[in-house]
Parts: sequence; C-alpha cells; structure tokens
Amino acid sequence: MSTPPPTVRVLLADDEEMIRHGVRMILQHADGIEVVGEAVDGAEAVALAAELRPHVALVDIRMPVQDGLATVAPLRALDPAPQVVMLTTFGDEENVTRALRSGASGFLLKDEGPEELIRAVRAAASGDAVLSPGVTGTVIKHMLQGGPPVEDEAAALGRRLASLTDREREVLALLGEGLPNLLIADRLGIGIGTVKTHVGAILDKTGTDSRVQAALLAHQAGLSS
Repeated sequence: MSTPPPTVRVLLADDEEMIRHGVRMILQHADGIEVVGEAVDGAEAVALAAELRPHVALVDIRMPVQDGLATVAPLRALDPAPQVVMLTTFGDEENVTRALRSGASGFLLKDEGPEELIRAVRAAASGDAVLSPGVTGTVIKHMLQGGPPVEDEAAALGRRLASLTDREREVLALLGEGLPNLLIADRLGIGIGTVKTHVGAILDKTGTDSRVQAALLAHQAGLSS
C-alpha cells in the first residue's frame, strides 16, 4: 500500500476578512490541504509561521503594519521556510516584481477561480513556481526593464542556451509563459515526470536557481513573448 502524501499546511495573511474567509472555504474542502492559521498583517504572519511551520504562506501584498513586500524575506529566513505566494491584483506588477526578487515563489491573482487557487497551493508546496499566466508577461517585462541585452550580454545568453536540446527549449518557452508542469505536459504531450526532468536539466545547464529565473531567461532569449 502506497503512503499518502503529507497534508499541505497553509498560512493565510490578508487584512481583509472576506478574502481570508473565501480562501479558507476553498482550501478546507480540497483534499490534502489544511489552513493552519490566519494573519492580518505581515508581522503576525511571520510570528505564526515560526510557530505553526506551514508549507505555504499565501500573503497579500498590501497590508497595514507590515505589508507583504516586507514579509517575504523574514518568512524565507525561517527554518523550515515556507514557500511564499503573493496574492495580488491587476496593476500591481511592480510590487510583484519586488516580491519575486525578495524570494517569493510566485504570485496569484485574487480573482482566480477555486481550481487555480488549489493548484497554486499544491504547486508551491512541491517547489513549483506559481505564476498567474494572465499577468506573467507584464511582470517579466518589469523585471527586464532597461532594454535588450548589449552585445556581450547577448553572447553570454547564447552560451547559456547552447547546450539545451530542442525539447528543453520548448519547455523553457512554456516556463516563460508561466505554465506549471501539468500544463506543460499537456501542451507537449509528454509525462509530467519527463517535464520535471527537463526543468531540472534547464536549471542546471543555464545556471538558473528557480523557475522564475528560467522564465526571465526565456523572455531575454526571445523564446516567450
């Protein structure tokens, strides 16, 4: 008999009670997910995370006392550190960019549907980046502000991509679109285990540390629009 996967422990941090209530109602009916705590600001979120040891923290960017941007680093400094997913709205791409650079695992629009929310929590818990496809391109552009790479940078970029296979380039392009492993597998008609293998090879060959960095690389290389 196979051992069931461990329950994903989730901490919610949002100053709006209705948002917390809605997210909690969705997650508590999902198999294998448990909401272990709720915070109304970033400082409380860090304190609760240290006590409750969640696997995933869903953190609103805009909160009083201590906002989400100031909360990412303290959460990631905990041992064990939760994966941090920012809850955001359209028009907040600059702050999302700052959060990703601070160590957040990704971002999720507050008006995403229940299935997307559940998928995002499970993806974050497994180490997958969470990038809402609807705003991924805009966020990437914010992170790439400053124009195209100069000649030396372009040559270095080419060297980083040179060892990728054609299939790995296809996977990298889809990472740039913000797709999770499951959707990449569906798009390419391959198994999810194969996708994970390709993603690992891409990170290793290109010297990137995360799927977010790989997504940036895909846009820098013109593989994703």
